[in-house]
Amino acid sequence: MTLIQEASRPAPPVARQQGLRVVAIGGGTGLSTLLRGLKRHVAAPTGTQPPIDPGCPDAPCLIRDLTAIVTVTDDGGSSGRLREDLHVPPPGDVRNCLVALSEDEHLLSRLFQFRFDTGELQGHSFGNLFLAALSQINGGDFSHAVQMSSQILATRGRIYPATNTNVTLAALMDDGSLVSGETNITASKQRIVELMLEPADALPLSETLEAIQAADLITMGPGSLYTSLITNLLVRGIPDALAASKATRVYVCNLMTQANESLGLTASQHIERILQHAGPTKRPIFDYALINTAPISPTLLAQYAREGQTPITPDLDRIRSLGVEPITGNFAHEDGVLRHDYDKVTDCLLKLALPH
Repeated sequence: MTLIQEASRPAPPVARQQGLRVVAIGGGTGLSTLLRGLKRHVAAPTGTQPPIDPGCPDAPCLIRDLTAIVTVTDDGGSSGRLREDLHVPPPGDVRNCLVALSEDEHLLSRLFQFRFDTGELQGHSFGNLFLAALSQINGGDFSHAVQMSSQILATRGRIYPATNTNVTLAALMDDGSLVSGETNITASKQRIVELMLEPADALPLSETLEAIQAADLITMGPGSLYTSLITNLLVRGIPDALAASKATRVYVCNLMTQANESLGLTASQHIERILQHAGPTKRPIFDYALINTAPISPTLLAQYAREGQTPITPDLDRIRSLGVEPITGNFAHEDGVLRHDYDKVTDCLLKLALPH
């Protein structure tokens, strides 16, 4: 049975016949990895007049508009220092997405990823400093700084921070304690019960909601369950926009459980935690879940086991009971570490969203 035969889907909007509008939500290395696969299907860098290098170099031009919505709660490392010193949203995850979507990852993008290793700038990446400087030049408007950086790097897609507000992450733990700050939360040995934003009334950009409303395909994940994915749903308006969307909505499940975030959680429990944080909306926010069921090499299994991490159990019937259709396959890539194979994931996502 083919992938599309396995999953019944509503008829796609007419807009999909001219190319997909895609929104990818997340943070960390998971989102930037996925964007590298999606980028190959975008015809030209966004916002260039006339378009630079129209056409897709090594894949069909199936995406006419690509938007990344990126979490902004990191308070560690270079991002945390800039956030504290300059009161700007943390630029690290946004920087990684800029590089992933850039026209040439080996030129300007290498400069954006360059990290100083001595002196007062030790630990800072050039890209973080650049985004912080542009934000200051634009009166503290971090989102405008990101858009200007996108033009400089000729990115094949738009990038929006989940919110322009300088927010702090807080978590209620299973021992009843309240932990503030993403770094402290991930370092805690207690299990997260509930995640919150401070201030709680942080709003998304209007462009974010417009992109979700117009999307043909929306993805969430892969990425750290709480600190890369759920954080986006704590921004007011985003869960309701996802629930109201007529797009094909897909959760890309992680390959392994993660220390301090999801140890012991099955695939369905990942989805349950996300739905619990989606606020008062009771409508579905996912149609499908991509679940890796391919075996992982014993060497990598042993490597991850030392951190208590194991492959995520694909409890498919339980996923279906949540109203989400699981799509299984081999979505893993091994190269010293375990990552999603972004080409395989992208191909699967596009098959789900395109008319057929």
